[in-house]
Amino acid sequence: MLMNRRHESGAVSLFLVIFSMLLITVVTLSFLRIMLADQQQASINDLSKSAYDSSLAGTEDAKRALINYRTVCGSGDATLCATLKNRINSTVCNEGLVGVVNVEAINATNNKEVPVQQTLSTNDNKLDQAYTCVKMQLLTADYLGTIQANSSKIIPLKSDRNFSSITIEWYSPNDISSTSKVLSLIPDTSGELPLYRQTNWPANRPSLLRAQFFQVGDTFKLTDFDNSDLTNSNVNSLFFYPTGVVSNGSTANTYNVAERDARKTATGTTEPTKCKSDLGGGGYACTVTLDLPYAIGETSPTRTAYLRLTPMYNSTHFRVSLGNGANFDGVQPSIDSTGRANDQYRRVATRVDLIDTNFPFPEATVETTGNFCKDFVVTNQASDFRNNGCTP
Repeated sequence: MLMNRRHESGAVSLFLVIFSMLLITVVTLSFLRIMLADQQQASINDLSKSAYDSSLAGTEDAKRALINYRTVCGSGDATLCATLKNRINSTVCNEGLVGVVNVEAINATNNKEVPVQQTLSTNDNKLDQAYTCVKMQLLTADYLGTIQANSSKIIPLKSDRNFSSITIEWYSPNDISSTSKVLSLIPDTSGELPLYRQTNWPANRPSLLRAQFFQVGDTFKLTDFDNSDLTNSNVNSLFFYPTGVVSNGSTANTYNVAERDARKTATGTTEPTKCKSDLGGGGYACTVTLDLPYAIGETSPTRTAYLRLTPMYNSTHFRVSLGNGANFDGVQPSIDSTGRANDQYRRVATRVDLIDTNFPFPEATVETTGNFCKDFVVTNQASDFRNNGCTP
């Protein structure tokens, strides 16, 4: 009897096992790679946030230095005031922080870095956080800000040289919530411009802007605010109504403040202001330039002046710059702070208003959230007048 024998080598099973092992290895390595990449990205994000926090710490120390500068200058110490001013305007990193942070001792051992520590314990240094370079400048080419609708911002027009005009720009792409940056403007400027209810003003229309300019010369009397001649004036208000569809290039809207004094020509109308119709390219929608008069009793543009801006209907970003190449001096200093965490760096540039918060500029003479009633009495009897201790 013959028997057939089959000899199986098991090659197929071996290939299946090897293929399965390779597949499992590839899948495992892929998951491991993804996990390590996520862990690395999380670490980078954490260090980046820590570096950002370090730069903010430098910004806060810069604010302390600016407050110290304002306090010293207000005390009348002219020599120390000049010294602090030179330090703040220095181009050397952290030089303006001298007197607020012990920069000299820190620089000797930390290469001009200022460690970010909650305490002076050794363990705090293990976080390896510091701000490496903080620079400040008292002179700025413009004043930047944001104003909520129907509220005001008073800007001191303090400069490093005389100026005879100011330029106001307002309503940026950040003020439009929609993705479309096309503005809703009234193309027809003939006739009286309509005033709407608050709810009927389009959301993508620039604010109607009220600009109030007031100034004094070296000497003045309160009655000077009631006087106005052809060239001199201490106070005036203008209302700029965004209208007209123009090209997206520069818009020329120049107004002479003295010529538009309502006390001389009682027009009672707003100023039609041509604005850009599309903010897709950035910038500001509306731009006006105000030619300023001399102060009462002055024959040169030497002044102590303020500008009050009030956007109506919509909130707005704005920019104010001075003519004649003048810079704002100590009004809104700039701060440039670079922070570090391990080998990650973040940089923050900001502006701060250098005003005395103990003497804020008033919004109104009287402000109330309820009803306000005034009673008037007309009489020819002297006994009806209440003197309240004052001499008439």
